[in-house]
Amino acid sequence: MADLSFESTFAGLICGVDEAGRGPCAGPLCVAAVILDPANIPEGIDDSKALTEKRRFELEPLIKEAAVCWSVITMTVEEIDCLNILAATMEGMKRAVEALTPCAEHALIDGNRCPKLAIPSTPLVGGDSRSLSIAAASILAKTARDRIMIEMDIVYPVYGFKKHKGYQAESHLEALRRHGPSPIHRTSWATIRELSWGESA
Repeated sequence: MADLSFESTFAGLICGVDEAGRGPCAGPLCVAAVILDPANIPEGIDDSKALTEKRRFELEPLIKEAAVCWSVITMTVEEIDCLNILAATMEGMKRAVEALTPCAEHALIDGNRCPKLAIPSTPLVGGDSRSLSIAAASILAKTARDRIMIEMDIVYPVYGFKKHKGYQAESHLEALRRHGPSPIHRTSWATIRELSWGESA
């Protein structure tokens, strides 16, 4: 269960950093950074994957209101295709940390590597289920991205983005075979290259 054990080992303001959208073949990558107030933490914060969509959206405003500060950065499909997903993730994390006011003095990063930051940072594998700060960031990143994909479902209704959020569900792959990629599909993804024109070659 996520708690503040890792945060308590460092002095000063500690931010948690996490992303949503590394795996999908459509839509942006969203990265969040959060500095929690240890004396005012909303009940129910957990790894976003362990929560229902409804619960994530309920917690989102509570986290934003109670946190010392927070930021959410969106890396566009164009940036992802240009940089590659790992580099885009590192850049998004860097931007998210730099956007915090007041500034963090240490960053806890979900995963096994850290971006290049001006402050010390610590990678934490499975951090979204171990650190409350990272868990809070995971919720803000996930809700921000889900909101974008729900909006994109209205713009590009044939793909079913509201349901699968751009992940490779069979209904999504079938829509790609039938309609080809939309402007928000990641053209650098093998899935898009193969399904949109490779299979008919």
